[in-house]
Amino acid sequence: MKKHCLTALSLALVAIGASAADPAEVKIGFAAPLTGPQAHYGKDMQNGIQLAFDEANATHPKIGGREVRFVLVAEDDQADPKTGTLVAQRLVDAGVKGMLGHFNSGTTIPASRIYAQAGIPQIAMATAPAYTAQGYKTTFRMMTSDTQQGSVVGKFAVDKLGYKNIAVIDDRTAYGQGLADEFEKAAKAAGAKIVAREYTTDKAMDFNAILTKIKTASPQAVFFGGTEVQAAPMSRQMKALGLNATLMAGEMIKTDNFIKLAGDNSEGVVASLAGLPVEKMPGGADYVARYEKRFGAKPETYSPYAYDGAMAMIGAMKKANSTEPEKYLPALAATNMPGVTSPALGYDTRGDLKIGGITLYKVVKGKWETLESVGGK
Repeated sequence: MKKHCLTALSLALVAIGASAADPAEVKIGFAAPLTGPQAHYGKDMQNGIQLAFDEANATHPKIGGREVRFVLVAEDDQADPKTGTLVAQRLVDAGVKGMLGHFNSGTTIPASRIYAQAGIPQIAMATAPAYTAQGYKTTFRMMTSDTQQGSVVGKFAVDKLGYKNIAVIDDRTAYGQGLADEFEKAAKAAGAKIVAREYTTDKAMDFNAILTKIKTASPQAVFFGGTEVQAAPMSRQMKALGLNATLMAGEMIKTDNFIKLAGDNSEGVVASLAGLPVEKMPGGADYVARYEKRFGAKPETYSPYAYDGAMAMIGAMKKANSTEPEKYLPALAATNMPGVTSPALGYDTRGDLKIGGITLYKVVKGKWETLESVGGK
């Protein structure tokens, strides 16, 4: 009888010892469109974050005297603002210690209020100026805001490409309208005339009525604030209508998928993208190699920025020696680290990136070619 009791006690002690040695899970939330036409954006972003978690966990990090393991709690917000707020509350209720996402400005902005009320730091891909202009201490960016991107592209269109008559279309989303507004301001300031300003929705695919109206104004360029899914049919319809103007847009069309969807109609299209081309990023070449080894494919546009965002959050927890949001938030705000995308990644008082920068691209013979990189603030 005594032998059996000792055996049971030994097993219990072993179990307790093993449990104490297991890493403590640190849940960090993630949300983006993981289904629907924008799913590839979300998956690319998720892969960047997962790579950061994998690499951090492989070092067996210790925080607060105990080994921890970072776990990603992923949600599909479907690029829908209402779904985004439901997802945000679900992640808060799940006890996440930080938030990486959302992707779209339209989902990020309403969701940010929920994270702010819970005191949970959020690093989002959203580029609309309104995201960090709300005054929350919990909001940070992964990419340069549309204020800078739109101003750079508007000036570039006039000063470098020589366009004086320009039409502007946006999809009425927080991202599309915000970027188009900033582009229009900068183009006007550089001396261009906005010959037409039109609006559509982020679900529309037929732009013939808008483009026919624009054609009568004879623009040299049409700037579109929206995604590749709409930019592709827009480029086809421009050619079919004989609208001989250059289609320009932001980073959401700077993808291989846009070229695939638009085919020959993609030729000559100009797009802007925050930061440098991945091959010219400080840690770009090494990042691409690690990403390809992990996922068996090349990274797309957003994953390096998502990776840096994840590493900034992890770094802040390590520096604060705590995974509790209120304790590591000041360390996150004071971030100054070398990243894949920047030699010195850090945030200003709003949570915007201190060092930005924009690169302009053009489709030449079916491939995106770099036109020029413009330094950040």
